Amino acid sequence: MRILLVCFSFDGLVQRVWLALRRAGHEVSVELALSERLVMEAVRLAKPDLVICPSAAGRAPAPLWEGARTVVIRPGPPGDRGPFPLERAIAGGVGEWGVTALQAGREMEGAPVWGHRMFAMPAEPPRRSALYRGPVAEAAAELVLEVADRAADPGFVPESPVPGGPVVRVREPGGVLSWEAPTEEVVRRVRAADGEPGLVAELCGLAVRVFDVYRGPVLGGAPGVVAGRREGAVLVHTGDGTVWVGQLRAEERGAVTLPAASVLGGRLDGVRERPGFSEITYDRGDGVGVVGFDFYEGAMSAGQCRRLVAALRYAAAQDTRVLVVRGGEVFSRGVHLKVIEAARYPELEAWMNVTAFGLLCRELVACTGQLVVTSVGGDAWAGGVMLALGGDRVMVRSGVVLNPHFRTLGLSGGGLWAYVLPRRVGARQARRLAWQALPVGAQEAVELGLADRVVPGSRPEFEGAVLEYADRLASSPRYERLLAAKREAREADERRKPLEAYRAEELAELSRDVFGDRRGFGEARRAFVHGRRPACTPARLALHRRGSGASPAPDAEASHM
Repeated sequence: MRILLVCFSFDGLVQRVWLALRRAGHEVSVELALSERLVMEAVRLAKPDLVICPSAAGRAPAPLWEGARTVVIRPGPPGDRGPFPLERAIAGGVGEWGVTALQAGREMEGAPVWGHRMFAMPAEPPRRSALYRGPVAEAAAELVLEVADRAADPGFVPESPVPGGPVVRVREPGGVLSWEAPTEEVVRRVRAADGEPGLVAELCGLAVRVFDVYRGPVLGGAPGVVAGRREGAVLVHTGDGTVWVGQLRAEERGAVTLPAASVLGGRLDGVRERPGFSEITYDRGDGVGVVGFDFYEGAMSAGQCRRLVAALRYAAAQDTRVLVVRGGEVFSRGVHLKVIEAARYPELEAWMNVTAFGLLCRELVACTGQLVVTSVGGDAWAGGVMLALGGDRVMVRSGVVLNPHFRTLGLSGGGLWAYVLPRRVGARQARRLAWQALPVGAQEAVELGLADRVVPGSRPEFEGAVLEYADRLASSPRYERLLAAKREAREADERRKPLEAYRAEELAELSRDVFGDRRGFGEARRAFVHGRRPACTPARLALHRRGSGASPAPDAEASHM
């Protein structure tokens, strides 16, 4: 079936839908909803059997539905009414939520239903972006397959609209945050507005938008006063306790979301370090050590890379037999584009970041005293994929999306990609992945050799399964032979071409990208950081525009993919 996806951006959820439909054998093309003219031109060129709008807003660009059979994927259960469905789900503390496929028309509320999927909401209030990328994306990927099957059935008739139930009331996303509110309210409100637009508050006399909060200890102090700092986060008093605030954005034109301590700067003079917040952890059992890292949105600055290198060195020096390297909600996006863009000298910051990230990846590859298992429970992009490939065993959670390329960033490559990627998939496949610049699903990753095993289940279930696998590996009678084979292979690779030679070549290319801007890194970075959209849909996604005379956009675009 020819399917046209019309979306506002080719984000994680849309990539999940795109991968699911392609794997089911459908011909899938993508058109970004940049204007009604371009969307209608896309329908004329694609001649789709079905148009699907996997839109976070749950709307179809008018008048799309007049020209083609169109289904909208709405992030709410059947009968849900009103705007901001995910924000309402988080703020309302509901136990169950869903995704519904609706027939597009003039009135979306009360539209015929093509199908739905329900899921349990996490017990801990999730960030809106995490809910969207996780349970919502998973449900949407399942639902679009059902929609495609039903579209192929001439006898299928969408169900009558479900009567609307009571609406969970919620403030419009954004607004003002009062530090005098209870901790639970602060956490829930900030997470419901996380990503954009955030909540406006005042800290240390500066108007800011607040993101990325966690409960802190109960301490005496006036609400809104900063009580401590650690690893870029600040501890702020609330009405009945404290919260750790990881990210802030100054309330001024062109400001960038950054680690809170960076935004507050000298206003934190005299604020002492406090324990209780850490982006990097280490735990160990009898034979298995686990280095965990969870950086906001998966972006890794030069300083974060250096801290993670120190943690890996510590873990590698322990008497464990297997080292598990576990990423967070997003495994890794590679370098931190926002920190780079906000720096006084962005090119110098970028150079420090790519250099530190390369050293991090080298640390993993060079760990020959233990077997290394990388635990990829969230999506990974660019250098983040290369970091994962540094392990001896790569375990990915079902539904994870990998983007093993740098082309859309305007970079030639990083993270020892010229070593770890061909080592896994071969030189020809590595070149294909780098040039096509397309997402890879979990099962396809195993088929290509990017990963060793797909593990189903929730993130806690996945992490438990990876630990069980690591325990079995550590106690295996074949362990010594496996470790010896790893060392021999690394030594043979080093004789053929040292890792430092790969790094030297990589840095030489990156220096031309960063300082010479030969691939458009500066513009690609600014487009991502400031949310700029391309003039038209990138060529690699818009199959319907190939050979049509219509001009697709080049492949550097406003998306860190």
